[in-house]
Parts: sequence; structure tokens; C-alpha cells
Amino acid sequence: MPSSHLDQRITAVKPITVPAPGRSLDLQVKVTAPLSGQNLPVIVFSHGNAWSLDGYEPLVDRWAAAGFIVVQPTHLDSRRNGIAWDDPRFATIWRVRIADLHAVIDGLDDILLQAGGLEARADHERIAVVGHSWGAQTAGVILGARVLDADGSPGEDFSHSAVSVGALIAATGTGDSLTPFAAEHLPFMRPDYSTMTTPALIVAGGKDQSQLSTRGPEWFTDAYHLSPSPKGLLAIAEGEHTLGGLAGEMAAETTDEDPARVALVADAVSAYLLDAFKSDDDAWTALNNAAATGDGTWSITSK
Repeated sequence: MPSSHLDQRITAVKPITVPAPGRSLDLQVKVTAPLSGQNLPVIVFSHGNAWSLDGYEPLVDRWAAAGFIVVQPTHLDSRRNGIAWDDPRFATIWRVRIADLHAVIDGLDDILLQAGGLEARADHERIAVVGHSWGAQTAGVILGARVLDADGSPGEDFSHSAVSVGALIAATGTGDSLTPFAAEHLPFMRPDYSTMTTPALIVAGGKDQSQLSTRGPEWFTDAYHLSPSPKGLLAIAEGEHTLGGLAGEMAAETTDEDPARVALVADAVSAYLLDAFKSDDDAWTALNNAAATGDGTWSITSK
């Protein structure tokens, strides 16, 4: 995004309760947006395991300053809800996460109305989903990926027709290399990307070694290599799972604190989305040019 946009003042409204029948706890969201501007594109963001609507400010604030409305739900696995892996509810949380994103997208008009009349400033034809880690798998399903069942058959189609583009940051790879613990406790981590036809940017770190997979960092590039085009891949050589601290400054799980890396991820996602929306290709072109002439610490591949 043009750097001149990043000093724009932003505002956030929380919590807004979204109707979600059958959910054991209220679905609440936070909305962050620039104070000015019209025809603003919308990002619905799905957080990683244990986080909430209060996380990921380094990403969300930068997107809002760049001209996006960002809606962040708190999923059931948030640590504030206290649902551990041995809780009977945990086995179905992956489905509730998907239902959460559908509820947010379907209820977007009312959510934005409650956020100070933003529904009149939003471009309802430009809606994207973005997620990090578990949130990336959740977002991927909205983009058309499936979850394989125990016998390897693709599950239901949970894609949403209102979503035209997305970005998956540190997304789960294929499930044939899960550790025994992951296979037992997280059987839903078996994505099938062959049906994910919606345009998407995949972001992966070259030093992201998951404790849930027997493979190396390339596991996190499966969403790019195993899905149909059009797709983009932003590979960051020294990036670990939080890509410099996406979830927040000084977050306990951040092992590679690097604000510049976070800014790169945020700006790459913004640029890719605007290019895919066919509203502005300048920033995405500039990033590709910078990657081609850079020092190799990060690269962009497209198909």
C-alpha cells in the first residue's frame, strides 16, 4: 500500500454481538476502520488458536489505515473461553469457526451499522477472508477448500459466494504428515486444497517448524502448491510461525520478533487483495518488483 495512507486515523468498535443460533457462547466481533473514506473493502479475519478479537492489532490497524474495514470474530477456542483440547466441545470447534465466518459475512450490514454507520461506507462487492494458523485453515474453507474425513473423502463445501479473494497466513498443510498427537486430537487438520479455486495469497515462513507435522516449513506452502490458480505465494526466509509477531507486540508465542516483517505481511496482503479486486494493482506490482530485485530474504511467486 502507498505509505502515505498509513498515517490515516482509524477507529475500533467492540464488542458487537452477532446472531449465531445454536452457539454455546455469544459470537462477538470487533470492527476496525479508517475514520474517512467511501467504498471501503472489507476483510473478515479469523484468528489463530486461543486468540480473540483483541489480538492481531499490528496487522489489523495497518489494514484499516490502508483503507480496509476489518471485522474480527472471537472463536470458541479463544483462551478466554477456557475450552481445552480435552473438552467435549473442542472436537466440533473447527465447524463452529466456519459457521462464525458465515454468520459475520451474512450479518455484515447489521454489524457495520452497529459500528457507527459503516454500512454506508463499505463496498459490499469487495469482501475478503484472511486468517492466521488455525484461522488460515478456517478462511481456506470459506475460499473453497474441503476437510477430508477419516477415509480421505472430501467433506462439505462451506465456501461463501460473497467472498471473492482471501489470504492464508501460515496455513495448515496436508494431513498425511500429522504427528500422532495431532492425528488423535486435531483430525480436522486434513485440508484438501484441490477445490480452493478462489484467488488467494499464501504466506509462509522458511523457518516455521510445526510441532503438529512431521514435515518441515514447506508444509505451510501446500495451500499454494496444491490449489488451482490464481494464487500467490509470499515466502519469508527467516519467518517463523507468527511471522515477526502478527498477533501482537511481545506476545508470548512470538519467536521471531520483527516489526518490519509484520509490516511486510500486512502490506503484501493489502496489495494482493486490491489487485485481485481489480481496484489498484500498483502496490502489488511494486512488491513483485521489489522481490525480484531484493536480497532474497523474501520472495513472491504467482500462478
